Amino acid sequence: MTFTETKLKGCFILEPKIIKDDRGYFMESFNEKTFQEGIGQKVTFVQDNQSFSTRGVLRGLHYQCGEHAQAKLVRVLQGEVLDVAVDLRPNSETYGQYEAVLLSGENQTQFFVPRGFAHGFLVLSETATFFYKCDNFYNKESEGGLIYNDETVNINWDFPLEELLISEKDQVLPNLENAKKVW
Repeated sequence: MTFTETKLKGCFILEPKIIKDDRGYFMESFNEKTFQEGIGQKVTFVQDNQSFSTRGVLRGLHYQCGEHAQAKLVRVLQGEVLDVAVDLRPNSETYGQYEAVLLSGENQTQFFVPRGFAHGFLVLSETATFFYKCDNFYNKESEGGLIYNDETVNINWDFPLEELLISEKDQVLPNLENAKKVW
């Protein structure tokens, strides 16, 4: 597996070694030792989540605050999404900046989003099955969010805005200036 750190310190793009033959393919999607060596820190995942969505669904941008903050290792099992992480760490040199990665069932790329980041994704294919590991359990009281179209962050979703399908909850998330602090 190849690990590439993004411009956002602590965020990594993971590209697996895929062994293909006439029967299909094989790949190791997760190995704790390889993962921890690749990102240079110990992260223990405690929960796996999976969602299914249709084209135009934008989920996010979500995060957990304080002692309930979560790191995530995300991937797409089927379909294609634009996956986005926004740095919310108050003392970070890249505070308020984002990284966008194309994840698909075909490229098998994964994205590691550490604690202190808002995370979301937009489904580009007709459908997508999204899978992610979390290093902490969800806590409703510690939930935070950032509006997808915040002008300060200025995410380029590269998708017709009138075709976005966004939950009522995600449509009223605050902008960066008013977002709940991660810690």
